[in-house]
Amino acid sequence: MPSVVRSETERLQSESDIVRIRQVVRKTATELRLSLVDQTKVVTAASEIARNTVIYGGGGHVQFELLEDIGRRGLRLTFEDHGPGIADVNKALQDGYTTGGGLGLGLGGAKRLVNDFEIQTTPGKGTRIVLTKWT
Repeated sequence: MPSVVRSETERLQSESDIVRIRQVVRKTATELRLSLVDQTKVVTAASEIARNTVIYGGGGHVQFELLEDIGRRGLRLTFEDHGPGIADVNKALQDGYTTGGGLGLGLGGAKRLVNDFEIQTTPGKGTRIVLTKWT
């Protein structure tokens, strides 16, 4: 079980919050000494989920946690909103599925870019997505 070295929570309500979250993730990934490729992956995944939180979830918050677990370090990002939830998670994870006119790569793409991906959602109550990237 990983131990949490540092934790902070940030609000996520607007486009400017998405930009700020992306910057914090990039800075933290650099601190963890992730490769440039892995930095780009976790920043891209975080950006996609942050955008979904704002656009589809009506805003929420993200918790950043620096982790240590038996010789490895990681970044865990927990996004939560109290929006409409996701009616069909399996369908939403499929490439090409979109409810907003985009490319439909957000959830499935984010899942492929990180080491661990969890999603909990209740229609009418909200969604919680956890992304973890390990060194």
